[in-house]
Amino acid sequence: MTGKILIVEDDAGLGRGIMMALKEEGLVFTHCLGLAKARELFEKEKFDLVLLDLNLPEGSGLEFLKEIRESSRVPVIILTANDMEMDIVVGLESGADDYITKPFSLIVLRARVKAQLRRLEKNDDSMKEEKKEYGALSLDFPRMEFTRLGRSLELSRTEQKILYLLTANPGIVLKRERLINYVWTDGAQFVDENALSVAVKRLRDKLGDGRDGYHYIQTVYGVGYTWKVSRDGEN
Repeated sequence: MTGKILIVEDDAGLGRGIMMALKEEGLVFTHCLGLAKARELFEKEKFDLVLLDLNLPEGSGLEFLKEIRESSRVPVIILTANDMEMDIVVGLESGADDYITKPFSLIVLRARVKAQLRRLEKNDDSMKEEKKEYGALSLDFPRMEFTRLGRSLELSRTEQKILYLLTANPGIVLKRERLINYVWTDGAQFVDENALSVAVKRLRDKLGDGRDGYHYIQTVYGVGYTWKVSRDGEN
């Protein structure tokens, strides 16, 4: 296992504990106690994984996560004491790949970190399709450029992954479980199903599903979702 890991955690003791728990040949760690240093390093260096606390002295780690997603798809695991359901949903919808609440088991953290790094090694993030056109939509996954009626769409990483899996399987009903497992990888067992419902709703809103006469994501109640493009008046 190899990779560079950025740890943004203001608790110095916890940061040292995390590095000791994850210590393995091939892994390199950089520990930042605050956001300013983390931002500086992220601009200069390439990291393979970010472990991010949300409650930091200089501000919210959530804002840093949003900044990361503007330019990078590096896996991000949130580590935080915020354990309310909506906190988890917001974190995942902002682009986090996993969400671990404090206090947590270092053994569990190690397993979930290794899961994210394995996904990178296998190059599982396979959004390598040619540009696609669907009604009012233009989807360019290689460039991460998505537009509706010529206007840019700002999609979170979660929304991008849902959109990719649906468009890669047109007309096929994808079960909720499969979508959750794909979007949140090995951390799926810790994800409330409501997170998927919220993510799909937000994606539909951004796509303008139904507003321009085109319908894209169809719900198969009790099962999941399917990508089936149709226009008003068509069967």
